Amino acid sequence: MNNTFLFTSESVSEGHPDKVADQISDAILDAILTKDPQAKVAAETLVTDNFVLLAGEIKSKFIDINDHEFYKQVVRKTIENIGYNDDELGFSAASCEILIKYIAQSQDISAKVEKDNGEIGAGDQGLMFGYACNQEQTGDSLMPLPIYYAHRLMQQHALLRKSGKIKWLRPDAKTQLTVKYDIATGLPIGIETIVLSTQHQQGISQSTIREAVIEEIIKPTIPAHLLSPNWKDIINPGGAFVIGGPSGDCGLTGRKIIVDSYGGSAPHGGGAFSGKDPTKVDRSAAYMARYIAKNIVKSGLANVCQIQLAYAIGETDPVGVNVYTFGTGKIPDPEIEKLILKTYGALRPKEIIDKLNLRRPIYLKTAAFGHFGRNDKEFSWEDTSEAYKLA
Repeated sequence: MNNTFLFTSESVSEGHPDKVADQISDAILDAILTKDPQAKVAAETLVTDNFVLLAGEIKSKFIDINDHEFYKQVVRKTIENIGYNDDELGFSAASCEILIKYIAQSQDISAKVEKDNGEIGAGDQGLMFGYACNQEQTGDSLMPLPIYYAHRLMQQHALLRKSGKIKWLRPDAKTQLTVKYDIATGLPIGIETIVLSTQHQQGISQSTIREAVIEEIIKPTIPAHLLSPNWKDIINPGGAFVIGGPSGDCGLTGRKIIVDSYGGSAPHGGGAFSGKDPTKVDRSAAYMARYIAKNIVKSGLANVCQIQLAYAIGETDPVGVNVYTFGTGKIPDPEIEKLILKTYGALRPKEIIDKLNLRRPIYLKTAAFGHFGRNDKEFSWEDTSEAYKLA
């Protein structure tokens, strides 16, 4: 009888076309919030062969939706920082065409969100999930091993590329980790397979790419004791990867939502995060659900915790709160739910925004390498200093 199972998660680099779109959307959001923290933003981006399309809805007292030069400057700076600054890549910060089609936020939606009493109604209906798990291999991040280390591999790729240590690396890349788990405990045993594909300069041999990826990306990132004895690497299985980024594939905001969250280890509500101001519960409630789940696990109330929140457009209170600890809770899940509401209030959008201080220009950082499991000081939803309140 087989007492193990395999589970795989992926991550993509900041130069992946979908992530380019996410970063542009969040850079636009940050630029607007810098000037108007109360602004309502739903910024969508499409990128393709040296072309960027901006669309969506914006409401701001201080930003003109027709100030195209303002948006173009943000777009070009973002693309340049990612590393698309050479026309030979087929997508360049300096030469790309930018088309802007922003419109004002619907008055119907605005009336539902902004309450006369200062409360905030949910910007849309939807369901959001937060998740945390106590796995020794990922430490205080309280994240599943596959997605945690997939992100770390992509961060190492970016570091080597931007530092110039490996000069032939190009911005587009992706990776997958397949991990063997013990059925009885639900805990990881070891990493079985690492897949990593990276865009590269013309004329670089596959043997050179494979050696560099293993020696400079995988080995410095993945602790040796996490690798199964017969682990397998699959490097650039498609062969040459010279044409990449938006010149090789169209990118869209919100098309990497599983990369953004828990790598498939937990459900995703369906709504993307990037480009949305915090009145959109797709983003803010997902962050709050992560905050609660992480504090529950950190407190010792459970080894694994999944939180679901659900909202109706215009309503302030959630229509549903659900706690599931996969049988690891020290007390019954309904009791944990009562404790959450007692500790964190009614979980209304305004309470969440104020609690996590979400009206700041902090979102560009989230748009690559995952929204969760990072210790960046801006990521308030990763803080566990209140875990003692739940213990």
